[in-house]
Amino acid sequence: MHKNKTFKLAAIQAAPVLFDKAASTEKACALIADAGRLGADIVAFGESWLPGYPFWVDGPVIDLTWEASAAYLENSIAIPGPETDALCAAAKAAGVEVVIGVAEADPFTEGTAYCTALTIGREGEILNRHRKLKPTHAERIIWGDGDGAGLRVLERDYGRISALNCWEHQMMLPGYALAAQGTQIHAAIWPGRETTPRDGEVCWARQHLLSRAFASQACAYVICAAGLRLEEHIPERWRPLGVWEHTGQSAIIDPRGEIIAVAGSEETILIAEGSLDLVRAAKAACDIAGHYSRPDIFDFAVNMRPAGPRVQLHDGEDDYADDASFSDSSIDEDE
Repeated sequence: MHKNKTFKLAAIQAAPVLFDKAASTEKACALIADAGRLGADIVAFGESWLPGYPFWVDGPVIDLTWEASAAYLENSIAIPGPETDALCAAAKAAGVEVVIGVAEADPFTEGTAYCTALTIGREGEILNRHRKLKPTHAERIIWGDGDGAGLRVLERDYGRISALNCWEHQMMLPGYALAAQGTQIHAAIWPGRETTPRDGEVCWARQHLLSRAFASQACAYVICAAGLRLEEHIPERWRPLGVWEHTGQSAIIDPRGEIIAVAGSEETILIAEGSLDLVRAAKAACDIAGHYSRPDIFDFAVNMRPAGPRVQLHDGEDDYADDASFSDSSIDEDE
C-alpha cells in the first residue's frame, strides 16, 4: 500500500520559447520550482512542450516549412542529454515528479523526431520515456512512430503513475494497457485546444472528452496538461507559416471522470488535490482490468520491445549482431 492517501496534482500551462531548447529548458526548470513551492507531488506539461509543438505541419508547404522543420530537428533533444540533466536537477531540487512532452531526436538518423512523454522522478532520475505510437495526421511529416517500450505504469510512494500523448487516448488499447497495470494518476498531455465542433465537422479538439473518458474507464485521476501558444508566442520569422493558436484549457479530472479544476487561456499552474480512497472506490465499482473484465474471452498482449536501428549492420563474423536495446517484457492477460 502507498504511504500517502492524498496528493497534489499540477498542470503547468505555459508557452515554451519556440525553436529554442535552451531557453525552453530554463523556463521549464523555473516552472517546476514554482510547482514545488505550491506543494505539488506531480506536474505535467503539454505535448512536445520542449521545444514547442510543430504548428506549421497543418499549413501550406512552402520553403519556410522545411526551414522550420530543420530548426525543429536542431532543437530536438537527446535522452539523456544536457536538457534532461537540467530537468532532472530541477525535479530533485523541487521534490516533484515531472511529466513533460519533448521532441526527442532519433539517435541514428538525426532526421526524425519522436513525440515523447518523458517522466522524471523526484529523486532526479529519468523513470520512463514513452514515444507517441502514431503521430496524428500531418504530424507524420516530422514525427516518427513510437514503440511499446514506454507503455508502463510506475510505482511511486503516493500512487501509480502513467502518461500518454494526445490522440493516443483515442486509440483505446494503449489506455487499457495502462489500466491493466493499475494506473491511479495519469498525465494526458495535449497541444492545447478545446473547441466546440461545428455542424458536420468530423475532427475537432477532444482533450477534455478523451481525458474524462480515460479517467472514468481507468478509475484514475487525470492531469489534462494542455500547451499554450498564442500569436504573440510565435517569432515574427515563422508567422508566414500560419497562426494556429493553442489556447490551453488544461484540466484536472477525478476518477469518476468529473473535472475538478480547469484553466482558461493564460499562463498558470493548475493545482488540485487527489485521494487514493476515491480511486479505490471507483475501481470497486468498475475495475475494467479486474473484476469487470473477461480474460477468458479477450486476449491482449503488448509488444514492449524498444525499436532499434532500422538497418542491422554485420561485420561478416557473426550471423546477427547483439542488440542490448531489445527486451522480452510484455503484458499478457493470460499470464
